Amino acid sequence: MRQDLTLLRHRRFLLLFAARTSSVLGSSIGPVALAFGVLALPHATATTLSVVLAANSVTLLLFLLIGGVIADRLPRHQIMYASDALSGLAWAVIGILLLTGYAPIWLLMVMSALAGLGAALFWPAMVGVVPEITPAQQLQAGNGILRMGTNGARILGFAVAGAMVALVGPGWAMMINAAGFLVSAYLLTRLKLPAGGAIEASNVWTDLREGWREFWSRQWLWVVVIQFSILVAGLEAFYGVIGPYVAKQDLGGAPAWSVILGGESLGMLVGVVIAMRIRPRRPILLGVCLTFPLALAPFLLAIHAPVVVVAAGAFVGGAAIDIFGVLWDTTMQRSVPEEVLSRISSYDALGSLLLGPVGLIVAGPLITRLGTTSALMIASVSVLVPTALALLAPGVRHMHLPSAAALADAAPVPAALASAQPAVVVAG
Repeated sequence: MRQDLTLLRHRRFLLLFAARTSSVLGSSIGPVALAFGVLALPHATATTLSVVLAANSVTLLLFLLIGGVIADRLPRHQIMYASDALSGLAWAVIGILLLTGYAPIWLLMVMSALAGLGAALFWPAMVGVVPEITPAQQLQAGNGILRMGTNGARILGFAVAGAMVALVGPGWAMMINAAGFLVSAYLLTRLKLPAGGAIEASNVWTDLREGWREFWSRQWLWVVVIQFSILVAGLEAFYGVIGPYVAKQDLGGAPAWSVILGGESLGMLVGVVIAMRIRPRRPILLGVCLTFPLALAPFLLAIHAPVVVVAAGAFVGGAAIDIFGVLWDTTMQRSVPEEVLSRISSYDALGSLLLGPVGLIVAGPLITRLGTTSALMIASVSVLVPTALALLAPGVRHMHLPSAAALADAAPVPAALASAQPAVVVAG
């Protein structure tokens, strides 16, 4: 562990770590602030919250593939700070709307959509920039350290989100969300990686077809993406709408929901520590098996378990999904050519999130027609069934990852890291 943390001595990696931690600290408060801010509006219902959240998710999906092409063409760190700035400004406007009391649903949807555009540009670039500043043999450690920072930020954010919404209102809480993105954007402007993208500017459709061929040639990749497309729909419905609605109606509001989210984040922090130490030869098989526990939190809430028990279930799910996340990111970064990595990651994200808006949109009507218990059970089943089916694919069961030692012999230290001086402060 101590050797892994030496990555933080390098200025560029430390800047990336600090930027991600800042944006996640703000955004961990954002979902609670947005959910309870929208639900507090006159005549708002669960369906109102669904459409505001869906505007973000739909825009994210529409622009993910373009984000992947752009990130393979242009300097990825520049795309990252521009997109974080856009997201920060959009969330700030939402905070102002909630503070002033003038918050028409259409305007909330527009700002939510702009934040979704920022995320669509950010994520493909983020996946590609990590190998640019991290040696191949330390990729798993680098991904783990980044997640350690973001998970710690989530724990802090969720710990204070409910109390903050209760004490100062969702508008000010949303402004803190915006500030986290804007600080991240500033830090990323200091990253200063070499200019130039990985591919020459060419026909966008040609670039997309090349990315698709690379994506479809790996069975383990597209099978897990299909699994997550269904799984994420159920979890979006649960964490975005059904869970907050149940918390508001039956559990006393935002503080109880923050405890559940905090349990998940604490589990993620524990999970990432485990993920940094293990080296499974079949990382995709292990990762898929670890998605089963994501069904625990909605199931426990459906059977009316106490808040602390639901939080414990969320803790187990959080630990499992972060082990999966580190293994998944590392496997992609080691197995996919650098020049198509952002496009592959955009197909990954698009497929995984494709049905997320559907989950958000149907969550409100499900509650209305079937009740909260049935809606929670459906969310739980949406995790279990696709996960079991994914295990039937040979590519998932048998995919092996090259050892870190072999990669160390095959790949040089990235120039961005090799030329960087050890850092004492974040920016200077």
